[in-house]
Order: sequence, then structure tokens, then C-alpha cells
Amino acid sequence: MGVGVLDQALIALASAGGVAVVQAAGTDVWQGFRERVARTFGRGAAQEAILARLDRTAAELENAAPDEAEQVRDAAVAAWRIRFRDLMEDLDEGDREQAAARLRELVDLAEQAGGGVSAADEGIAIGGDVHIQAQNQAAAAVKMGEVTIGNPPSPGADQS
Repeated sequence: MGVGVLDQALIALASAGGVAVVQAAGTDVWQGFRERVARTFGRGAAQEAILARLDRTAAELENAAPDEAEQVRDAAVAAWRIRFRDLMEDLDEGDREQAAARLRELVDLAEQAGGGVSAADEGIAIGGDVHIQAQNQAAAAVKMGEVTIGNPPSPGADQS
């Protein structure tokens, strides 16, 4: 039986684990990721239950309507954060250290799968290089806000 109290580092790790599940869902690493998560939680019936929960989470994320996607992601992160925290609390010190090491590996795997980038509403996340080039007097941008076409004011002109 565990001590029931986690230090801040393990609480942060449980939170990162929740994010990792959401990051990994729907990526090329998902099948291996979900199996590793399930093994972290145990064997037999416990493992099968976690696999079923992971599959439900992935389906919910995939099927979320665009206007609900952020809420679904947030709920999934919170649910998995609680599951990972509860797991850590229920383990003795030695098993907790092993589970924490496996969870760190899962977080790293998910970050690699997700490219390590993310963006909130109206944001653009790009993993890697971007080259943007305008030609023939055109404007180019990844995302463009207000644009005024015309000649800029002359240097020294009153710009108040």
C-alpha cells in the first residue's frame, strides 16, 4: 500500500501523463503507446480496463465536434491526470519509482509523436522549418492580420 501523498514532481508528472495521452492519440505511435500505458497500470483485467479507457479517449478526441474539441481535450487530460496520480499514490516507493520512470518515457514518446509543438485557438503550431516567400509584389505570411495595401508614409512625415 502506498503512502497516499505525492510530492510536487510526481503530481507534475501525472499531469504530463494526462497531456501525453491526448498528444499520442491518433498518431503513428498510438498503438504502442496505449499498450505501454496499460502495462504501467498492471496486468490482466486491470490492463484490459485501461486499454478500453484509452480506446474510448481516442474515439472521443477523434469524434469531437470542432467547437467542442478543446473541452474534450481538457476533460481527457484531467481524467488521465487523475488516473496517473491515483496509480502513483497506490504504489509503494519502489514500484512508484518504476512507474514514474515508465511514465516519463511515455511523456517523451508522446512529445516526439506530437512534434513537441501546440497552439491554442487561432494559433498555428509548426514543428520544423518554415520558409515563406512573397513574389511579384504580393504579401505572404503564415497568418495575416490586418493588411493595408499602398505606399507607406514618407520618412519624417507626421505619423500621429
